[in-house]
This record gives sequence, structure tokens and C-alpha cells, in this order.
Amino acid sequence: MSIQREIVRLAQSNVGVREVGGNNAGPEVRMFQGAVALEPGPWPWCAAFTAWVLREALKTAAGAAYLNGKDIEKWRCKDGRAFAWETWANARGLSVLPETVLAKAGDFVIFDFSHIGVLAEDQKTLKSNIICIEGNTNGAGNRESTTGDGVWLKSRKYTLAKCYIRLGGNAP
Repeated sequence: MSIQREIVRLAQSNVGVREVGGNNAGPEVRMFQGAVALEPGPWPWCAAFTAWVLREALKTAAGAAYLNGKDIEKWRCKDGRAFAWETWANARGLSVLPETVLAKAGDFVIFDFSHIGVLAEDQKTLKSNIICIEGNTNGAGNRESTTGDGVWLKSRKYTLAKCYIRLGGNAP
């Protein structure tokens, strides 16, 4: 299995996880938040979800092959801010692609509204919606800390994407 498939598999396995006991709270939310370099708390956790997915994917056989001996904790993104993922990816020499490129399953998508998710499937055409798995969102697609309530599979307009981060080959 490829690292991209592991990313999608892990993200999909959490669709349906919901906050418990208030906004940005609950055992699974705290688990996701534990994947970033912030103390768990009542803060928006979309980037923490993607950090958890990436960390867990890197622990698999596909992840070990991708990292080719690199230390997971030194290599992976541990930032809890969506826009910071682009900086992390550029520093690692990863492909940071504009929204004018077809998105692929396993890409991380950074949205213009400071939100991040995982592409669940390949984008059909450049003007097709993108199908994503996102943490700290809701059925309506909001991501604000007061309205996001869980991990959802979403269809979003391609115009909302700021960029895509694509892992490929071995880690640079």
C-alpha cells in the first residue's frame, strides 16, 4: 500500500468521530490534538487531525518505505495551524501545488479560509468539486471552532482550495 492510500485509509476510518462534552472537546479530539506541538485544549483542531493522520500513516510499512530511515518525529508536521503546513511542506521539498492542478487522493488540501483536510479521491476535472475528509467541520461545511463538530466527508468547490501538498516517492 502507498503512503497516499494509508493517509486516505486513516482519515476515512475516523469519519463520524464527533466532539464530546463541548466545542473542540472529547477523547478523540484530544488524541488528534496530541499530534501537534500545542497543549490540547479548546482550539480548532483541523490541522491536528491531519497531523495525526500523517503521523499514523508514517508508522505503517508504507510510511517506513516513504521515510526511508528518516525519524518520523523530526520529519512530520506538528503545527496546529492550517496555513503553516505549506511552510512545512516547502521546507521538506514536498510538492506544493496550486489549485489549478488536479487534486489526487492522499493530498493534503489547504483552503483559503485557514482550514485543511485530506483528499479522499482523485479530482475528476479541474473544475470538479474536491472530495475531502476534514476534522473540525460539520455537515454544513463550517470549520469555525464554535460550529465544527467532528470528522466529515465533504464535497467542496475547487475554488476554495489554496494549494495541495502531495507526498510522492521517498521523503526528501
